[in-house]
Amino acid sequence: MSGDLVSLHMLLVGAAPADEDMWREGATQASVPIAFTSGDASAAKVALRRGGMDFCVLVSALDDIDKASVIKAALARRPVPLIFASAPRGSVRPDNVNGVLPVPADAGEARKILEICVRARMPTQVLVAADSDSLRGVVRKTLVASHFDLDVHEAADSADTLNRLRKGSFGLVFLDSNMPGLNGADILRGIKRERPNVAIVMMSSALMRGAPDRPHVSDALAFLKKPFYPADVDAVLERYFGLSESD
Repeated sequence: MSGDLVSLHMLLVGAAPADEDMWREGATQASVPIAFTSGDASAAKVALRRGGMDFCVLVSALDDIDKASVIKAALARRPVPLIFASAPRGSVRPDNVNGVLPVPADAGEARKILEICVRARMPTQVLVAADSDSLRGVVRKTLVASHFDLDVHEAADSADTLNRLRKGSFGLVFLDSNMPGLNGADILRGIKRERPNVAIVMMSSALMRGAPDRPHVSDALAFLKKPFYPADVDAVLERYFGLSESD
């Protein structure tokens, strides 16, 4: 990213006045400026029609009909804002949201939650590393279709993978476990040595039994068994950005 000032616009929907104040205070403490708009479902749909929203947070007190109507209005916008539900653990996840956030107890927790939203909304460089053209194509297609702002690059062998990582600012790597030159575990070890903060998703045609107990391989963010599906990649992205399913 450049050094230019970035600002984001959030929409909070359905919060009680005291909770609205808490979210607003949390927004003032965020790492980037956040323009804060709030209201009930009707006001939210008006705000969405005006455009310019980067992300929406729907609180759990909002009834299901209003949630669905706001989500529909958000999905009709171009570009589509990210849509999050703030809900207690164990709540049913609304359809068509990009992630579930915890319910903050105070402004400090609201700030931490909003940092998750900010991170999810900012551009992220992603590297898809596999010697198979078809596998790279499938993963790229899924990532490009995501509502997250992903700048997707490809590498076809181990040398190209490590070279690109040395030169780029990647946050996330989808790594085939079986590539010419070095295997996936060797490449993972090399990546973690040079770029310890890069998150790695291992892609394998077989379950990597005992992977959490294997040195270096245990450093992977997630494991995807081929064939996998867009929903599997979406779940990995939510985990990467710190968004969690309600249990």
